[in-house]
Amino acid sequence: MSTGTHRRADQDRLDNLHATLSKEFEVQSARLTELTADTGDPGQAHTQSALIAAARQSIEQIAGALRRIAEGSYGVCERCQGDIPAERLEILPHARFCVPCQQKQNG
Repeated sequence: MSTGTHRRADQDRLDNLHATLSKEFEVQSARLTELTADTGDPGQAHTQSALIAAARQSIEQIAGALRRIAEGSYGVCERCQGDIPAERLEILPHARFCVPCQQKQNG
């Protein structure tokens, strides 16, 4: 494959990822709106609070990935500045770190 063909394939992949992340952002935002509506059931408050926190975290991660795509830094580890493998990004599209740096971050 020529360099131009590689660049086009990479751009197509990023465009598809952007569309997928944008749709997921909309889904999570709608979910958050539903969760924050008062159900009036105090027994569900703890569970609802946990679901709200998870939705907010998901929205934050997706927004970060969309921002990195727009800035041109998507797929670059925020710690070591190396490339994040495509396989990792396929599994975890909002990944900010390569696996070794993520392990250091968690450790």
